[in-house]
Amino acid sequence: MTSDATHDRIAEAFARVPREPFLPVAERQNASDNVPLPIGHGQTNSQPSTVADMLRLLDPQPGETVLDLGSGSGWSSMLLAVLVGPAGRVLGVERHPELVDSSQAAIDAVTADSADREALAEVAIHAAVPGALGLPAEAPFDRILVSAGAESLPAELVDQLALGATMVIPVAGEMLRIIRDGLGADELTITRHGWYRFVPLISE
Repeated sequence: MTSDATHDRIAEAFARVPREPFLPVAERQNASDNVPLPIGHGQTNSQPSTVADMLRLLDPQPGETVLDLGSGSGWSSMLLAVLVGPAGRVLGVERHPELVDSSQAAIDAVTADSADREALAEVAIHAAVPGALGLPAEAPFDRILVSAGAESLPAELVDQLALGATMVIPVAGEMLRIIRDGLGADELTITRHGWYRFVPLISE
């Protein structure tokens, strides 16, 4: 169960980060709809209630370093920037070069327009490394958010978690919360949190 304080922090982040700038112009009129919206290249800006569910499970804290895998439009990365604050860091990873560019531009524009930009974490969107998942060179991470569906739990991402760190990832359609309790492959606490539909997690 997540605390009332976590719910309040997530709600505040949503209030501070509009969805519209992260959508194609033709989709901005639909920004308030609780549905996934297309952003091109076969990708979507996830349903807001799903993003909120995942952020509550992830429960990122001020000062933490977060990996946002499958960052897409950049909206989730910007929400994370609010949640981890100026002492934190958010690194997004996206496999479509056009979305890397457009999402970073949207993040930079929203940050520049923010009245409290000093309260936001730095956000950098990286192009996915061919044949790899995540950003192994930047690991370990305090939190990993995965917005694409894996067929099985990727050991490569578990290895990028710091000890005691948390990952939220859909696996075979089921949302999992993973806590790394030790260095062994089986030293994980895994809880299950319902069924969701995502684009597939791909390593090329």
